[in-house]
Amino acid sequence: MSMPERRPFEILVLNNIAQVGLKRFPAERYHVAKEAVHPDAILLRSQDLHAMKIPASVVAIGRAGAGTNNIPVKAMSERGAPVFNAPGANANAVKELVLAGMLISARNLAPALEFVRAIGSDDAALAQRVEEGKKQFAGIELPQHTLGVIGLGKIGCLVADAAIKLGMNVLGYDPEITVEAAWSLPAQVKKAHTIDEVLKASHFITLHVPLAPQTRNLVNAKNLDLVRPGTILLNFSREGIVDSDAVVQALAAHKLKYYVTDFPEARLAGAPGVIALPHLGASTREAEDNCAVMVVDQVREYLENGNVANAVNFPDMSMPRESPFRVAIANANVPNMVAQISTVIAKAGLNIHNMLNKSKGEMAYTLVDVDSAATRELVAQLGKIDGVLSVRYLPVRD
Repeated sequence: MSMPERRPFEILVLNNIAQVGLKRFPAERYHVAKEAVHPDAILLRSQDLHAMKIPASVVAIGRAGAGTNNIPVKAMSERGAPVFNAPGANANAVKELVLAGMLISARNLAPALEFVRAIGSDDAALAQRVEEGKKQFAGIELPQHTLGVIGLGKIGCLVADAAIKLGMNVLGYDPEITVEAAWSLPAQVKKAHTIDEVLKASHFITLHVPLAPQTRNLVNAKNLDLVRPGTILLNFSREGIVDSDAVVQALAAHKLKYYVTDFPEARLAGAPGVIALPHLGASTREAEDNCAVMVVDQVREYLENGNVANAVNFPDMSMPRESPFRVAIANANVPNMVAQISTVIAKAGLNIHNMLNKSKGEMAYTLVDVDSAATRELVAQLGKIDGVLSVRYLPVRD
């Protein structure tokens, strides 16, 4: 349970976060460093926090990227701390890499590059060998071929739109598509009702779903048997979405022509038909800047005002300030919490000016603006309510 201190917020930075984002922390109110004794928040990209002892002072974690598999989200939820990410900030970078993967595979560029490299620049017969060898790398053009898109979030929609502009037919599948994504999805995308439908009908298949228990090995030996011979599978989503052993077998059986992935692993090393990239999806200057700006703004807004945007474990919630005195409460999503919170505040002699409560799964979150300053005793009493996970008092800072 925390009361405000007139010290700067401490931000622990564990990876290289773009300076354009970090500079959005006002220097007079924030201390940003790669070492912090009592950090209020942690910013990171790919560092694995599962083995790290996260200081008790941490009330928020922000990842400058989309996935949060490297963060102990459940443990943070149990202490009432949000985990922020930056969905969509790297979407264009990933989209462009998916298009590159499609072109590399369609035109057989990976083996063609190896062929030319093996000839050597001193070979007097280079021109003749190039002319004789190029026939084996003849490829296909993208128009009129079908691209299956599994997962129609921001990236999936951008990929679908780009493919349509290249003259491709697009078949999309996403049983949990959001209203926002549905509005941005091009009308030319044909909707599939099952993953099997996509696998059967597509020449190219691209995956854009988060890694969760229900999506692990989403593409596996059973459904890879459905693809047409020579299909090209692209995975710029997460390593565990695809069963690697099944992919190797499908390549050997010529069910798949290529497997293009951004996640190299030992099982795939040296397997014919595997085109593996070193996790380049978000590795552009623009994407890194976008992610840093988005996550810094979200963490700062939470620390100062308690508002939440793009937290994987908290509901999105924004309440304009109507009082300089605000209390933020995270609790288990169980009945009668708002009534108990209101009762404790009333018994402390404070008038509630405005209140907002929302829930997401097992987590609920309440913002309360009161008409006068809260005391340590009030914060302590709120923290004693069964089911309350964290309480923060957030008066406006000078």
